[in-house]
Amino acid sequence: MGAGHNHTPAGTGESRMIRRMVVAAAILAAFFVVELATSLLINSIALLADAGHMLTDVVAVFMGLAAVTLARRGSASPSRTYGWHRAEVFTAVANAGLLIGVALFILWEAIQRLRETPSVPGVPMIVVALAGLLANLVVALMLRSHSAASLAVRGAYMEVVADSVGSLGVLIAGVVTVTTRWPYADVVVAVLVALWVLPRAIALARDALRILSESSPAHIDVDELRSALGAVDGVTEVHDLHVWTLSPGKDMCTAHLTSDGDSARVLADARAVLSERGLEHATVQIECPGRDCSEGF
Repeated sequence: MGAGHNHTPAGTGESRMIRRMVVAAAILAAFFVVELATSLLINSIALLADAGHMLTDVVAVFMGLAAVTLARRGSASPSRTYGWHRAEVFTAVANAGLLIGVALFILWEAIQRLRETPSVPGVPMIVVALAGLLANLVVALMLRSHSAASLAVRGAYMEVVADSVGSLGVLIAGVVTVTTRWPYADVVVAVLVALWVLPRAIALARDALRILSESSPAHIDVDELRSALGAVDGVTEVHDLHVWTLSPGKDMCTAHLTSDGDSARVLADARAVLSERGLEHATVQIECPGRDCSEGF
């Protein structure tokens, strides 16, 4: 049986990511308290929506931090040969569910408020929204460089970006309220923010569930891969081909190749085909015609 493996050791990159996530969580938690208190004091649903999104940011970062830590340290047990790599995927599902729930709650609350004319002071909205926007931008910059390598970090990053849009919306609502005295700016912004967040949360959940269901990665054309392996000199049949994702950035593959050529050469060529497509962690079984003289590589 031949296997190509590519493991990236936990190093300074992961340590830096963990430190940034801890700082990000502290910043977000502090501004969540500020936004929540202010929204309750001035009866602003837009600010409450932003505070709710800020809360999901805090939870997302903490859960992402736990997932990254588990994935980094939980691979030593013989009963978990893959370690805790799936922890960040479960975290992404939870983050998406929480974000969807907050968005639906804000939509419901906004509809209820349309039945009465709200009275919300604009100046406190502007001040708190500016502070929240600054906090979100700082945290987004801290997490951006790590969001591509981790679904858990990506979930947290997406929520922070969404909350930045929310803070901007609250800022606009505050300005409109101060300058025009239009009473519904607060409600309209809350609805727009919720509608902007929902599809992104659903997309995050879909990506995570795709991994949990062990579907083939979206960027891998399995039929094309089968044809490429079948075109390797000496290969007469490709079967039991499976491609899935263990965690973001860690695509897996197994394949059985029937060959009437030199097994070592066929294995090397097959691994090259897989490597070209980013499938570094692969297990390839070379079999003789009739499957009566399999060799392990």
